[in-house]
Amino acid sequence: MANDTITGIEGILVGHAQIDGICSGCTVILPQGGAAAGVDIRGGAPGTYGTDTLNPINLVENINGLFFSGGSAFGLSCAEGLRDYLKERNEGFSTGHGNVPIVAGAIIFDLNINRTSIYPDARLALEACRAASSQTVWEGSVGAGSGATVAKLFGSAQCVKAGVGSSLVSGAAGLKVGALIVVNAFGEVYDPATGIKIAGSRSAPEGGDTIRALKKMSTFTEGFARQNTVVGAIATNAILNKVQLTKVAQMAHDGLARTVFPAHTQYDGDTLFALSRGSIEGVEVSLVGALAVIAVEQAILRGVRKARGLPGLPGLAD
Repeated sequence: MANDTITGIEGILVGHAQIDGICSGCTVILPQGGAAAGVDIRGGAPGTYGTDTLNPINLVENINGLFFSGGSAFGLSCAEGLRDYLKERNEGFSTGHGNVPIVAGAIIFDLNINRTSIYPDARLALEACRAASSQTVWEGSVGAGSGATVAKLFGSAQCVKAGVGSSLVSGAAGLKVGALIVVNAFGEVYDPATGIKIAGSRSAPEGGDTIRALKKMSTFTEGFARQNTVVGAIATNAILNKVQLTKVAQMAHDGLARTVFPAHTQYDGDTLFALSRGSIEGVEVSLVGALAVIAVEQAILRGVRKARGLPGLPGLAD
């Protein structure tokens, strides 16, 4: 069976690890040999690591690894495990005094699901790195998506389980654009092909009509969930530089906005990275960005549809 996930792009490896008995985890993306990268942050409450490195005006062009983690800000410690793994393999930016691994990442807030005070850490990230492979990505309630939920406008008690989704879109002349998304949105999730809501608040005013309900609000409902985010990465086998990849990441957010409503709120940390790992030259950056929109849409839908529920918290895969 053909690989229809982000690892269908040669040189992209993905690994997951979860904390035993706890709904939180870590997901890593390892571009073999490094990859040019860009990032775009649209949410008002981001939790990120290493994103300044990817600013187009800054020195370093390539990164060696990405991580996504649960645990809110506590999960940022996963960066150390990822860096240690890469250091063991002598991967990184050459400084003249040894190679320094360049890593970046982002976290989701899953403390409403994981209330144990045990969070993803460097050890768990190292486990995810060791599990990384080019096989079809494991999707749903795994890795960083273990504690992911969506549809929290009317409170966490009304939300739906979500998780990690991945996709691959093929273009002309061998072009590929893939996405891996951790879906933990404040908003509800819609299929843009049909306009049908696939994951919404389970008990909501106005018969579940979110737009009608929003028009009657001056503030959000008491008890609504303030901590959310959709984070992920796009990868392509087109040769693009950091400036071009920043544009791809910007365009890719349209895929988020087409599937999640509302999106990019003050209560989301929506962050998308873009990686170039390949050999196809002369591809128009706007074409890659347009395919990235489709890849993000598909990855978000898969991340919701493949998520299994927890007691009292349904998932569509059930």
